[in-house]
Amino acid sequence: MKITNVYIGGWFQRTMLQLSEIYDFLRECKTQINLDEEKLMEHRKKLEIGKIDYGVSGEEYIQFTTAQNITVKVFEDGLIVLNNTNVSEDTLFADIDKVTDYYENKLSPAFSYLFSLGAPVPKELANIETVYPYFVVCDNATKDEMSELLARTEKQKYFEFQNTNYDVVRGDKYYFINNKKQSFDNIERYIEEQVFIREFKGQLHRYLNLHRIIWEKIDTVKENVNVKGSEIVKFTTKLEGYAKTINLIDGRIKQMSTYISTREKIAKSDEDLAEFLAISGYRYETLRDTLDYIKYLWDMTKNYVSSAQSLFAGIKQNVTSSSVNTLTIVTSMSAGASIISLLTKTKPEFTSFGIIYFFILAFIGWGSTKLINIISSTRKYEISDIDYDKDIK
Repeated sequence: MKITNVYIGGWFQRTMLQLSEIYDFLRECKTQINLDEEKLMEHRKKLEIGKIDYGVSGEEYIQFTTAQNITVKVFEDGLIVLNNTNVSEDTLFADIDKVTDYYENKLSPAFSYLFSLGAPVPKELANIETVYPYFVVCDNATKDEMSELLARTEKQKYFEFQNTNYDVVRGDKYYFINNKKQSFDNIERYIEEQVFIREFKGQLHRYLNLHRIIWEKIDTVKENVNVKGSEIVKFTTKLEGYAKTINLIDGRIKQMSTYISTREKIAKSDEDLAEFLAISGYRYETLRDTLDYIKYLWDMTKNYVSSAQSLFAGIKQNVTSSSVNTLTIVTSMSAGASIISLLTKTKPEFTSFGIIYFFILAFIGWGSTKLINIISSTRKYEISDIDYDKDIK
């Protein structure tokens, strides 16, 4: 048995516009936006770029080689597949680490800086650790040799797939592919589609978990049945932060419909994937159904944070109105005292008592305002909301 290739990959939404920007950056280290030229040059140098090609295979793509015998393929929809061609059975895990290191510490930082302007990636997504699928390609391996490879990496086999060109034994993080007819193009098409499907599903799962986390955070704010006036601004600020995150993620989710439809159309028109799609073609429909479900959940989450914001905005308005009313009473009393004082004197005179009296009134006014603010900040306001039994999500 000979191990010939190790592939990894990832996917994040892009378009042909970003692909053109990547091409300009890779070829000439140019960009049309205001980025630091020295940083761009530094990132490009780390990529150790060799030959660069621009082609079309269903979608437009860029392919380039590196000094480390790694081939990188970037598609217009954001799919990225890296292929390490310098591998062996003895150094398998080192070869996997090599291509993973290139992806994480060279390619991803370069693209992150290239697209660092514009709508931000929510920190809840940016801080998620990615677990890659590793695709190990063997040449004419026996069934026992494939099982041995699986045993070296993972104990559980998830599924086994066979066709006329290649066989696949899949664990959780590892796919072992046995090449039977030297059809590397067919194998790469299979790997590209698997990376896309797995990454698409992985993103949907992250959005599901983020919905749960953010919903519970909103619940934590709203579960304060009585809230002090001084805490209203703090809670309102939290809700504004949740709303911003929800809107950013909602935008990412809405982009996904186009990508799954395009990928499905291209895959189903590819004769080399016919046997694979006969078994797993339904997964596109399943992913679409899951995407619709996630969209529905995020619509609920958007409505939930909006209702919470409205609730606290109403409380804040009540606090302000109460403070204004109280201050109006105090001001009216002060004005009344001043009028009476004017009416009971024949002419204005400056006396030591008058000056002391003025400062006493000013102190009383200041003290009254301070007392009203303290009362408003420590007073508890009841949050009235409808309680629902939680459904399983």
